[in-house]
Formats: sequence, C-alpha cells, structure tokens
Amino acid sequence: MDPLSDVIALLRPNTAISKPISGRGAWAVRYAAHDAPGFTIILKGECWIAFEGEEPLKLETGAFLLLPSTPAFTLSNDPGMAGTPTDPMDVPVRHGEQEGEADFESLGGTFRIEAANAPLLLALLPRMIHVPPSEGRSARLGRLIDIIAEECHGAAPGKDMMLQRMLEVLLIEALRSQETTMGEGRAGLLHGMRDPALARVLAAMHADVRADWTVASLARIAGQSRSAFAARFGAILGCGPIEYLVRWRMALAKDALLRGAKTLDRIADDIGYESASAFSTAFRKRLGCPPGQFARINGSANHA
Repeated sequence: MDPLSDVIALLRPNTAISKPISGRGAWAVRYAAHDAPGFTIILKGECWIAFEGEEPLKLETGAFLLLPSTPAFTLSNDPGMAGTPTDPMDVPVRHGEQEGEADFESLGGTFRIEAANAPLLLALLPRMIHVPPSEGRSARLGRLIDIIAEECHGAAPGKDMMLQRMLEVLLIEALRSQETTMGEGRAGLLHGMRDPALARVLAAMHADVRADWTVASLARIAGQSRSAFAARFGAILGCGPIEYLVRWRMALAKDALLRGAKTLDRIADDIGYESASAFSTAFRKRLGCPPGQFARINGSANHA
C-alpha cells in the first residue's frame, strides 16, 4: 500500500458518534476540549464556530469541518452570543426554540482511532480542515457530503450503516485531499506526499521498512544530494528521514504489540531490527517502557 493507506490502516478509523444537530431562533452552546477527532457537516442554514482567542468562523450549508484534536469551542447562530456549557451526547440534539421547523441542521460527531498511534493523525493534518461549500461543490468531497445529506434526510433501510461507512470515507478523502491540506504551513506526511521526490522516498521506506536505509541511499531515490535531501525532508516532513523511519517502525511495533499475535522476535524482524533485544532496547528508549509492559498497559486500556 502507499504511505497514506498504511497510516489509515494502522489508525483503523471508525465513526464513534454521529448525530443530527438542529436549531431554531437564538442559541449558543459551548463544548469542552476532547482528544477525539471531531467533525461537522452543515446540511441546512448556517452557524458560527468560535475557538478561544480566534475570530469566529461562519459555516454555511454544504460546509465540512474536521478537527483532528478538538479544542473547546462555541457553536451558535450568532457570533456575539455566549455559549451555555453542554456535554456531548450520542442522540439527536435540538438547540434554541424546541417547536417549529429547524432553520439550522447539521451532522456532527467524532471519529474513533487507535489510541496508541493517535499522534500519527495529528502529524498528518493541519490544526483544522474547513471546506466551504464554494470549494467543495465540484470536488469529490462535495459529492460525498451531498450523499451523506441525502441519507440524513431519508429513511431508507440500512441508513445508519450507510452513514457510518460514508463518514469514514469522508475522513479518508479529507486526509488525502490537496485542497484541504495544502497551504496550511504545517509540516507532515501529506505535505511530503505532494512533493514528487519525497513521495518516492516515502513509498520506498513504507514498501520495505526492514531495509537498512541511510540518508545517502534515500537521497539517491530522491535524485538529490545528501545535504539538500535531508534539509528538504526536514522542512516538509517536520523531522529527519531516519527519525521518520524510526517513528514509523515504532508505530508498527505498537500496533503489533496491541494485537498480541506476534512474538518479539517476529516484530523485531518485521520492522528491521537484528534481534528482539535490539528492538526492546530501541522501544524502551523511545517509549519509556519495555514492549511487554506497553502491551499490558495499553491492551488493558483498550479493553476497559
């Protein structure tokens, strides 16, 4: 698979909560910060979202917003209103006037991803992805939003399953969409994949993570001098090429440990370490605990 597919497969995203949110008249609610990636799709009308210390952002019909790590925010029909503290719920929510046809409708919720490798998502994405309807209508993202809106307003059999799958596709499309990820000034894997030379390097590393890669051998794949390649990789990816390789190896190791189906010798061999001892030493240095302890603690947390 390509590097982005590798990462998405490792994160195993699925829709944790997806619910209709509607409103009528004057309303404003405030949500506390939470670590899960949050999203909203505006199906009807408009609203304002405000983060602390920033100007409110207007969200119109057809807009899509994705927050890889959701800070505290206020959602309202008027940017000047103070929000009422509200806890997230997994049932439909109606704000403002409870009677009468809603003048605002949206679909909001959170995605669940593999907790051990959640930092990978933050490294992939800018702080916020906002696709206004004017930019998304002719794009694949816009067409996905249209289909999701149709499902939300319909009552066809399998509606809940269809929405869950479509929202997961929407997340993947947002991850790989050039329009929504470029121009943010943030280093990360997606920016590296837009650079043809670095894309070749990333594909090579992901295709053979066991190889004894060096900066020199990777620079040859990029067709650049060693120093120019290292500088460009660091500027666009946010870390050096060997550091990136080590991070990816550790992500694969964490995933294998949590699944519990491989021995330490097998994991070490799969990701390019000469022995289980060498892998354990590198893992402890990077994660602060031996592999077995990591598996026990995080495996218990995942099944709690």
